[in-house]
Amino acid sequence: MKIGTILVAEYIEGADKLLRLEVDFGPKEKRSDMEAEAAIEGERDIRQILSGIREYYSPEQLIGEQCPFVTNLEPRTLRGLVSNGMILAVKSPDGGAILLHPERPTEAGSMLS
Repeated sequence: MKIGTILVAEYIEGADKLLRLEVDFGPKEKRSDMEAEAAIEGERDIRQILSGIREYYSPEQLIGEQCPFVTNLEPRTLRGLVSNGMILAVKSPDGGAILLHPERPTEAGSMLS
């Protein structure tokens, strides 16, 4: 799990529960020698993540926010779009979603421990 910074948040046409997020997870990690050779210096790990939080948060509320995400999931296709992770939230007393946040700003890509 890593902290990500939400760069883009937008509605998905025809999806009443989903939001499309573009999330920055810091510098791209090189997992192999081939990836290291192909990597561009300073390249960021920006991922598209779809989340069912539309009824609790507007896109405007999310842009610039830092939240924890599960980043080691297999990609999943929803409504024809690929999601590459999952935002973490807790259930509110009324059944809604409450997003988690670091106490103070931190580097995108910071690992949770």
